[in-house]
Amino acid sequence: MQELQKRLEGLKEDFFKTYERLKIAEKLKQAEEIEKEVAEPEIWRDVAKATAKNQELARLKDETDAWVLLKTQLEDMAELISMSDESLKSEIDGQITAMEKELDELKKALRFTGPYDSKDAIIRITSGAGGTEAMDWAGMLERMYLRFFEKNGLRATLLEKTPGEEAGIKTAVYEVSGTNAYGRLKSEHGVHRLVRLSPFNANNLRQTSFSLVEVLPVIKADTEVVIDEKDLRIDVYHSGGHGGQSVNTTNSAVRITHLPTNTVVAIQNERSQLQNKEKAMEILRGKLAQMQLEQHAATIGELRAGESAGWGQQIRNYVLQPYKLVKDTRTGHEETDPDAILDGKLDGFIDAYLENL
Repeated sequence: MQELQKRLEGLKEDFFKTYERLKIAEKLKQAEEIEKEVAEPEIWRDVAKATAKNQELARLKDETDAWVLLKTQLEDMAELISMSDESLKSEIDGQITAMEKELDELKKALRFTGPYDSKDAIIRITSGAGGTEAMDWAGMLERMYLRFFEKNGLRATLLEKTPGEEAGIKTAVYEVSGTNAYGRLKSEHGVHRLVRLSPFNANNLRQTSFSLVEVLPVIKADTEVVIDEKDLRIDVYHSGGHGGQSVNTTNSAVRITHLPTNTVVAIQNERSQLQNKEKAMEILRGKLAQMQLEQHAATIGELRAGESAGWGQQIRNYVLQPYKLVKDTRTGHEETDPDAILDGKLDGFIDAYLENL
């Protein structure tokens, strides 16, 4: 039992080092304070503020619940070992092994040290040139990501979508929420290339298609990414959005252009001009923050037009014919089961990207 006691002590030491580095105690205190706030009836007079607080509380619980559970298990195990004899050695050994594996999983959070990694994400999928073939490929990517979100406890809200005329999509934009959503998805930012036998070609010829996937951090506070208002041009126009008489009779759609970088964001999905403007600004802040990371710029004012990754950076090849292979051009990570990848099994590619940062 002495050997097991030493293993447990080593595990506890590793646990508390990581617990401290990830500031779990601080996050638990924040969650406790927010719980008190949302319990007060007065906060619900401002529904938007109350909703935001609830979302923040959910995020903090996502980040801390597993740590609280493992901490309790470690304390219980220490007590169990002190009271047990050799007959329980095998069972205790198995439980410690399970806790070691759990800690290894939790320690993956240490990879999310970027300035925006803990934020929610905007993911935008755009079909490239090539008509129906390209739009079908964009639709396949949309399904792949939706399956990934479902399998990994991430919540996706559709913001904009333009279907293809015959198949797939021209573009789709989702807001993705969950623990370290941006940190987990930033590996997907870039151009995705598909090689297959075309189902839309009478001669069944091999076809290459491209889609652009943009992953942006959700930055709600204008203090995090400061944009000079004189650098913005804001246009409003007639919305072609979904449902509701007011949508069809008012100029509710909003297009915002950041003039120094010629970055354009247009939103018409919300039901009011104010909501569309707020969402467009949120996405614009994310776009400029992403450009700032790519260009290694100290401030938004230093950004240069036309120098984001855009269509120039091909990050992954999906080959279905004449052989089966998915390979990341940045990390060299490859897998030979494209069907599983296209069904949302992206963990290998995401882990390889994060390990190479």
